[in-house]
Amino acid sequence: MQKYKVLIVEDDSVQRELFSTALSGDYDVLTAVTGAAALQMATAADLVLLDAGLPDMDGVTVCRTLKKDKDLADIPVVFITARAGSDDHVAGLAAGAIDYVTKPVNLEILKARVRTYVSLKNQRDALTRLATLDGLTGIANRRSFDAALQREWRRLARNAQALSVILLDVDHFKQFNDSYGHAAGDECLRKVARAVANVVRRPADLAARYGGEEFVVLLPETDLQGAATAAESIRKAVAALQIPHAKSSAADHVTVSLGVAQAMPSDKGDPLALVTAADRQLYAAKAEGRNRFKALRLG
Repeated sequence: MQKYKVLIVEDDSVQRELFSTALSGDYDVLTAVTGAAALQMATAADLVLLDAGLPDMDGVTVCRTLKKDKDLADIPVVFITARAGSDDHVAGLAAGAIDYVTKPVNLEILKARVRTYVSLKNQRDALTRLATLDGLTGIANRRSFDAALQREWRRLARNAQALSVILLDVDHFKQFNDSYGHAAGDECLRKVARAVANVVRRPADLAARYGGEEFVVLLPETDLQGAATAAESIRKAVAALQIPHAKSSAADHVTVSLGVAQAMPSDKGDPLALVTAADRQLYAAKAEGRNRFKALRLG
């Protein structure tokens, strides 16, 4: 089971090592010495233990900056500080921190509090996952994809990396439902969803049901060639299911048509244009006979 990641932001090497040793048995520990480093590393963290006084900026500023970022705002922040005044506590909590631990730190209390907040985050993450899953297929839903698209677009714009989208449609699905019934249609969609999800395996990748018999795949840090390879793997995986489809003009079994598009995200760009481009490629694939993919690089 993957461990939760705790980011310790502390410029005192002795204190940093002390906290790291205390927590490393239960968590993956990340460390930062400055506020700037903390802001860069926070994307990988599930919880931040933040020293109130850092060489380049104070902890309250770091916390406020985290809470203003849509992608980082939900990460719990616990201040660790030698400042015992109530004004300092109020400032930290007002900035978005969930708790204060005062130095000198009792390590057993620190571990107990980290355990509590990680448990709460685990529960919240589980509820979030349930809210973002498609009820029929069990993979991500449209809402989850839309949020991931916006998030990855912003992240990759900062890092100057490629983003690809695959939009796919079950060929002649209405005819399948008419011939075999809606129960069989639902089972068909579940099998197709599993086939797509089994191809899309990297942690940052996302397979989602886009609506009806349409699915979408988000591939961060993937160029057009990589996305085309994934699309062909999905096409083959669905065909290999060998679900009979006597009314299809594409084959005697269930197939999919796919549209692939890749872009280099930028602050001025529109992520929805990437989905629109994939949709146009999907229709081009259908126009050419279905059971195939078409691909396009934007820009």
